[in-house]
Amino acid sequence: MKINRKGSASWSGGLKDGKGTISTESGALASHPYGFAMRFEGVKGTNPEELIGAAHAGCFTMALSNILGKANLTATKMDTTATVTLEQKDGGFAITAIHLELKAQIPGTDQAQFAELAKTAKENCPVSKLFKAEITLDAKLV
Repeated sequence: MKINRKGSASWSGGLKDGKGTISTESGALASHPYGFAMRFEGVKGTNPEELIGAAHAGCFTMALSNILGKANLTATKMDTTATVTLEQKDGGFAITAIHLELKAQIPGTDQAQFAELAKTAKENCPVSKLFKAEITLDAKLV
């Protein structure tokens, strides 16, 4: 099976004074604004790193749900946050790390089994496989 999904971006102007929009094929984002100030100066709006974080958190959590099912476990609740680190390196910028933080309620498991299953999901979710950056995980049963 092969699935193609599309995201798109439009931009006009220079780096600091320009403005752009990001859209997704599904319409979940439709001409959503982004720009330099949103990416580097903390102005409200979105940026590529935030979108990568949301995509990684979603992919990892779905992959873990699948792995849990194979272990005859079902999560009552899982909340994942992905922190994407953008650093200036070698005269440019690079995403150097992604830290996944998971808080989960999963009846019938213990911390050791849960940590192993979460590690497997981190290593095998399709978005994790995409990155050269170090990807770390902090998984906690709550």
